[in-house]
Amino acid sequence: MSDNSNGNWCLIESDPGLFTEMIKGLGVTGIQVEELYSLDDSSFKDMHPVYGLIFLFKWRPGATSTGTITTDENGIFFAQQVITNACATQSIINLLLNVKDENVGLGNILEDFKNFTVSFDPANRGLCLSNSEPIRQIHNSFGKQTFFELDVPQSEKEEAYHYVTFIPYNGHVYELDGLKDGPIDHGSYDISKGWLPEVISCLKQKIETYNKGEISFNLMAVVGDKLEKMEKELNALKSSQKNDENSFEIKELERSIRYELDKREKVRKENIRRKHNYIPFLMELLKALGKDNKLIPLIEHEMRKQDSSS
Repeated sequence: MSDNSNGNWCLIESDPGLFTEMIKGLGVTGIQVEELYSLDDSSFKDMHPVYGLIFLFKWRPGATSTGTITTDENGIFFAQQVITNACATQSIINLLLNVKDENVGLGNILEDFKNFTVSFDPANRGLCLSNSEPIRQIHNSFGKQTFFELDVPQSEKEEAYHYVTFIPYNGHVYELDGLKDGPIDHGSYDISKGWLPEVISCLKQKIETYNKGEISFNLMAVVGDKLEKMEKELNALKSSQKNDENSFEIKELERSIRYELDKREKVRKENIRRKHNYIPFLMELLKALGKDNKLIPLIEHEMRKQDSSS
């Protein structure tokens, strides 16, 4: 079985439910992650505030980015990536430690990490992150369970994917890419319109550099906790003296809250299944089938099915 107990970081899936639960595991409150399926304005409906975007794409050697790399971070928290498998958590932490909102609490783990590394340069912050045992343990708790470590030739390995984050900061859109020397400044945005039009333009430019029809991307938004927001609105409506006039809004909010609770319960169960180690059960099942002389006939049956379908 793969060993994640000796300072190793395992690969984790790119999944909004997983990221939301991992963020909560780090002690962060007031945040959730939602998947985006397009860059249309309608995709961002009911998602405000959007604290940042997490963009997963197929990494290509030598690929360049628009914008200007700045070594003067201007107060931006930025840590470089020093371990490959920590990429997802690295991107999330780079984003979270730049959120300035009284409705968001970082929790002790990230507050301590930020305070400890505040005077470090990006490389040493990345090194410190890679050696953070509490963060590594939470990250690894969401890794897939594997029994065998296969020595796969480099040419047969999966293509490399990479995470970057986009955030608004002091009126500018910044891209935080752990493989770069510093934050990438994509320019200012119109405060009255918000930062989303500018970041959408940046993402479209990135996507256009790939072949048409190539599905090499995953985009997620880090937003305010929807359930908290809806529950506050519901309590305010119920305590209003105009309760009868608000009855329709109350029913709609209650319906939306039930939907969000159901969604979270499905995510919770999926994360339990994702984290559970099924290997011992499967090994015992194979042993039992072999003992009853049923394993070989089943394998031969499946091989005949494959031969007939090919």
